[in-house]
Amino acid sequence: MVSSADPMPAARPIRLGMVGGGQGAFIGAVHRIAARLDGEFELVAGAFSSDAGRAASSGAEIGIDPARAYATFQAMAEAEAGRTDGIEAVAIVTPNHLHFAPAKAFLEAGFHVICEKPLTAKLEDAVELQRVVAASGRVFVLTHNYTGYPMIRQAREMVAAGDLGPIRVVQAEYAQDWLTEAAEKAGSKQAEWRVDPEKAGIGGALGDIGSHAFNLLTFVTGLKLDSVAADLSVFVPGRRLDDNDHLMLRFGGGAKGMMWASQIAPGQENGLRLRVYGEKGGLEWAQENPNQLWFTPFGEPKRLITRGGATAVPAAQRVTRIPAGHPEGYLEGFATIYREAAIAIRAVADGRTIPPEVTFPTVEDGLDAMRFINAAVRSSANDSRWTKPG
Repeated sequence: MVSSADPMPAARPIRLGMVGGGQGAFIGAVHRIAARLDGEFELVAGAFSSDAGRAASSGAEIGIDPARAYATFQAMAEAEAGRTDGIEAVAIVTPNHLHFAPAKAFLEAGFHVICEKPLTAKLEDAVELQRVVAASGRVFVLTHNYTGYPMIRQAREMVAAGDLGPIRVVQAEYAQDWLTEAAEKAGSKQAEWRVDPEKAGIGGALGDIGSHAFNLLTFVTGLKLDSVAADLSVFVPGRRLDDNDHLMLRFGGGAKGMMWASQIAPGQENGLRLRVYGEKGGLEWAQENPNQLWFTPFGEPKRLITRGGATAVPAAQRVTRIPAGHPEGYLEGFATIYREAAIAIRAVADGRTIPPEVTFPTVEDGLDAMRFINAAVRSSANDSRWTKPG
């Protein structure tokens, strides 16, 4: 037994590289904070921009050795593979169309990959990437960060334990207002690529935030999509990708669902919500108040479950960092995904099985979302007819 006066030595941080996330990139900074929050990773290299000058200056800003601030991800993969102190994993935080090629290159070079969602911009690339991951034997993690929230882990565990009974109805929505006007024409870099089908893929709001809503409802419920009837709309004149989506969902086993994804809903900031209803009860959760989960057994008063509270299950407690009543959310959700990734990477490196309690979105989850997006686009183009994923 190790006493508190003689603690076990902490594991060495995993050496991490990053593709994308240079100057002006919001999500890159989020990933860097998350990666270091629990001390599990150390960022030591990067190809931070497709512009060589910006890549170098971005590396300098965050203290990267100039020799390891690469002009291209290809150069980074080759050089780091040849170093005795090279990276062990890479985070890919680029726009959608630049997920596939770096992920494939780093996996084939022997590195673990942590990738932003959605998996790829094209379904065929997602299918190929699944094959590459399987052949590589490396850990692949998709950063649907909301799956890292303690109350989402709570909801997942309660559904699996049968607290709601067989699931009948699922409702998910993700509403924002930041694209209510044509921000892409006003110089917003974040908006420009998200409304460009060459960079975002075939889904606009559907791929950007609808993929989160779909992933969340399947993560919590374990349901598998059978078919979708979608009505994808473009309300802002001249926009080439959907900005408001209504979808009906059918799942294997008979459960039904509805989903709304919108980036043109004034007053909605980050309105991700999930409702799950079974024969025995229902759950309600809202991302803007993420430390609370409402559970209503049928015929009984609503019960409030709080993060870190007395009724939180072990699956939620293991990803809770601070005492109840202290807000914990977006950044910690990302950090939980990184911590789970670190546990998995160390297990694989040691030849051990990844512990069963370790949970993160996988390449298979990403492929399911890509098939959902593809089916929804085809359904909408065909008078919202029911369409199988694929």
